[in-house]
Amino acid sequence: MNPEFPILLVDDDEDMLRSYGYALRHGGFDNLETCADSRQAEGILRNAEHDLVLLDLNMPHISGRELLPLLVRQHPDLPVIVVTGVDDVRSAVACMKEGAFDYLVKPVEEEVLIPAVKRALQFRGMRRENLRLRQRLLSPELSHPEAFGELVTSNRAMHALFQYVEAIAETRQPVLITGETGVGKELVARAIHRLSRSPGEFVPVNIAGLDDNVFSDTLFGHLKGAFTGAAEPRKGLIEKASGGTLFLDEIGELSAMSQVKLLRLLQEREYLPLGSDTPRSTDARIVVATNRMLADLRQSGGFRDDLFYRLRSHHVHIPPLRDRMDDLPLLLDHFLGKAAEAMKKDKPTPPRELVALLRNHGFPGNIRELEGMVFNAVSTHRSGILSLDTFKKAISATPGAVRHAAREAQNSELLFEPGTPLPTMNEAEELLISEALKRTSGNQTLAATLLGVTRQTINRHVRRQQKQ
Repeated sequence: MNPEFPILLVDDDEDMLRSYGYALRHGGFDNLETCADSRQAEGILRNAEHDLVLLDLNMPHISGRELLPLLVRQHPDLPVIVVTGVDDVRSAVACMKEGAFDYLVKPVEEEVLIPAVKRALQFRGMRRENLRLRQRLLSPELSHPEAFGELVTSNRAMHALFQYVEAIAETRQPVLITGETGVGKELVARAIHRLSRSPGEFVPVNIAGLDDNVFSDTLFGHLKGAFTGAAEPRKGLIEKASGGTLFLDEIGELSAMSQVKLLRLLQEREYLPLGSDTPRSTDARIVVATNRMLADLRQSGGFRDDLFYRLRSHHVHIPPLRDRMDDLPLLLDHFLGKAAEAMKKDKPTPPRELVALLRNHGFPGNIRELEGMVFNAVSTHRSGILSLDTFKKAISATPGAVRHAAREAQNSELLFEPGTPLPTMNEAEELLISEALKRTSGNQTLAATLLGVTRQTINRHVRRQQKQ
């Protein structure tokens, strides 16, 4: 039902109640309750939760003027829209001072009523969201940890992210998920869907590389004869996601024309199948994800400002693996078990040096890259301790964190403060080897791997240090 809790219509005129009901249902709001006797309104609201009240001012028994301050006092988070035949500025000002959310003058046209109701419901949703967010963030525990079962972590920042996700999951506002490739954006989107209690499906779509026609056909479907080859009508994925969640991955790749259509979908909850002039409504929750910097795309004109702000009603940013290295042992154990099960092997024992080796890798591919490394290592494993060789080869094939950071520094600013003396080549070599040994807890083989030198080079350094 839309909204989650009923809209209460309070008016002594039965014809007006029917008229409001027709207009609201036509606008997509079907969870309605009517009250023709103002004396019953207070009891109705006391016995069940509602999302909005439409209140007539001039009624017998208890007028709307008397009822309004009572409802505002007893239900401070419940928006009340006054609907009256009194077109008077003083009356409107008085009602707004009493706490009315809006003031509409009869006869109310549908194009005025529906936007007012949407604004009030958004206000109600934001109030409820803020309350949930405060409750979640003040509580150290997750209410539904099982929803995050696919996301293996003990990291505090990730735990805080899960609390935020719990707080926003039951709203119908869009969610923007950002983060580098491989951090688990789709897994977070699935957690949002599970926590939303939505009865419908989770429908993922990767929109990278889709031109506007393919995007529209994929999402919105088409009518028979809409274009050459459209011999039969086709439902779009937005219809498949009805009552559930539509997840759009790689949203930063969306074309300009497709951005306009997505904006309409978010604003009006309506879309047009190809070949149709009649809009259809949807109640699907929209969750989007990107590994691109939308702020940069906005500045260059590649992404619409209005769509950006509409999408980031809620923003979830997932940190890269290099910022949560405390999760490395946990993830490694998880993927070893998962790989062994998939390949029907005994779970191998990792060498003690493995975590130290991995901690010094930048993981540009994040969790997905680590999973690939582990599966590759387990696939060639026969017995005994897991070999380090496959991990070393994988690391040598991708730039490490140190080399990546050095390149970034060269592109942006100096590595050393201006005016400070540069180390000699010999001094730089000594500093690098000492740092590598610290990072590997004195393991000379791993230190040599990090620096791309032989173990003998590291050993000579250690002997020199011992003689000094």
